[in-house]
Amino acid sequence: MATYEPKNILITGAAGFIASHVANRLIRNYPDYKIVVLDKLDYCSNLKNLNPSRSSPNFKFVKGDIGSADLVNYLLITESIDTIMHFAAQTHVDNSFGNSFEFTKNNIYGTHVLLEACKVTGQVRRFIHVSTDEVYGETEEDAVVGNHEASQLLPTNPYSATKAGAEMLVMAYGRSYGLPVITTRGNNVYGPNQFPEKLIPKFILLAMRGQPLPIHGDGSNVRSYLYCEDVAEAFEVILHKGEVGHVYNIGTKKERRVIDVAKDMCKLFNMDPDSSIKFVENRPFNDQRYFLADEKLKSLGWSERTVWEEGLKKTIEWYTSNPNWWGDVSGALLPHPRMLMMPGGVDRLVDGPENADFDSADVAINTSQIGVQIPSSKASGIAPKKPALKFLIYGKTGWIGGLLGKLCEKQQIQYEYGRGRLEDRSQLLADIQTIKPSHVFNAAGVTGRPNVDWCESHKTETIRTNVSGTLNLADVCREHGLLMINFATGCIFEYDAKHPEGSGIGFKEEDTPNFTGSFYSKTKAMVEELLKEYDNVCTLRVRMPISSDLNNPRNFITKIARYDKVVNIPNSMTILDELLPISMEMAKRNLRGIWNFTNPGVVSHNEILEMYKKYINPEFKWVNFTLEEQAKVIVAARSNNELDASKLKKEFPELLSIKESLIKYVFEPNKQQ
Repeated sequence: MATYEPKNILITGAAGFIASHVANRLIRNYPDYKIVVLDKLDYCSNLKNLNPSRSSPNFKFVKGDIGSADLVNYLLITESIDTIMHFAAQTHVDNSFGNSFEFTKNNIYGTHVLLEACKVTGQVRRFIHVSTDEVYGETEEDAVVGNHEASQLLPTNPYSATKAGAEMLVMAYGRSYGLPVITTRGNNVYGPNQFPEKLIPKFILLAMRGQPLPIHGDGSNVRSYLYCEDVAEAFEVILHKGEVGHVYNIGTKKERRVIDVAKDMCKLFNMDPDSSIKFVENRPFNDQRYFLADEKLKSLGWSERTVWEEGLKKTIEWYTSNPNWWGDVSGALLPHPRMLMMPGGVDRLVDGPENADFDSADVAINTSQIGVQIPSSKASGIAPKKPALKFLIYGKTGWIGGLLGKLCEKQQIQYEYGRGRLEDRSQLLADIQTIKPSHVFNAAGVTGRPNVDWCESHKTETIRTNVSGTLNLADVCREHGLLMINFATGCIFEYDAKHPEGSGIGFKEEDTPNFTGSFYSKTKAMVEELLKEYDNVCTLRVRMPISSDLNNPRNFITKIARYDKVVNIPNSMTILDELLPISMEMAKRNLRGIWNFTNPGVVSHNEILEMYKKYINPEFKWVNFTLEEQAKVIVAARSNNELDASKLKKEFPELLSIKESLIKYVFEPNKQQ
């Protein structure tokens, strides 16, 4: 049997339970494989699950959603992906009864996006689709032969129906387009790192707290359980030995009733099962039994290694050693949990003002964040018609927009995100009239998909948002007497004879933009000039934004730390942790006009990476290349400059220099001990 050898593997959902064990195993056992993991960090995902791999040179994490076609295509191409192991899915059956559309969106649409990307790029040599034993439906109680890979699919709940639907798409793309697909269907998996909405970790955490163990129905339902490391090994075998076009069950013949699992748990925790087991209302439909035939996978050389008693003890030891791994999980420990499935965990590439963020001259991957409006507190007496402060923020799914919402929550400032698109004046008017804000923040704009090169071939779309949309919002705000804080860009200048690199002479607010190397920058310079006619606008020129979140793909440090090669040029930059609160203070002070919104001074790529090496990763290495070499791999030129931040420093004397701010707000908080 021929052995398949991948080079660059994309693992979706890899911060989740099973996929994290698979990713860690492959990274540990195959240092020559490059493993790129993609996860939107939903409620049941945790970056800590990947801690064993995060320092490995063959590991790369990308926060994003499989539903973003732009992001998926970009990753396949730029990372030269030849293999996909697709784990990402909504998996908790209880949730599917209450929020089935989210399961359709994630499990079917997300899979479709991945398949289409494989078809379009034409470079993937293996697509391993991870399904579930639940697609077979209920097994007869007296059946002695389990469901084999050719058995009929008869799903009985919304979760398993979406997984079966995804399987049909996988099969269709294999037959219609010749995609090299393999499907797996597995029994229940347990072990360390599992989110405690599932039976075994829920029982463990409840037992640790001395609380009763809830059982749906009478506990007679039968399930088969495999330890996570055995399952990770199964995927390792299927990756290398699985045949294209085939389905593989990952199962065990050792079945257990749910009531027996609870009794085993009580025994290990020295609890009385009669008083510690609580029978609760059953699910709307609860399959009595899932039973798989596992001979096909065994023929490839895999077999279950971990006996139930050993695996359960290992799992209990892990949870007792890591009781706070998942934080507050009280909602998950309810008998019928309905966890919040987080659309705010999604990363999307910008496709307009509501999916947009502001400037970065490099790869632009948005971090979508969902804000929560802080309700106004009840006051005694007659409440004013309009609150003292209420911010209306545009750019909800962008990095800056999301962070502004979080700052509002922290400062207990009322806020709402704009629902209208910037190009539609009537929608903006409706937002203003409905929300009645005291100030408006515009953090929306098109930077490009996946970077500013996109704007070169989508000029009309870029103008529509960056110019027409921004002017629309400014005009509507002026009509209503509102100040608009506009997050703009400093990437409209480049070093010249009057402002040479290394001279310390920066461009001032009144200087005329001189950088025309990218169409994106042209639109930003254009709208900045036009906004001078509006006395209700405060324009903040942001450059190469940096934050303390070193996992955010928009973060300048995160990006250059992942590049194969970087240029080394001093630039002005914006430390968001320090400057975003200042932007809110500027709104409170009703400041207007143009402001260079950067920390004073400049810092080079190499200086940042030296700090990264000192504080974060002593083993980190990088390679430089020249601007001329960079020009060969990009379409539009990139801006390099120093902005004079003396105006901002005068208004806010406490503002730190760029290097001081980097250390205080970014590297010290992330320092590796």
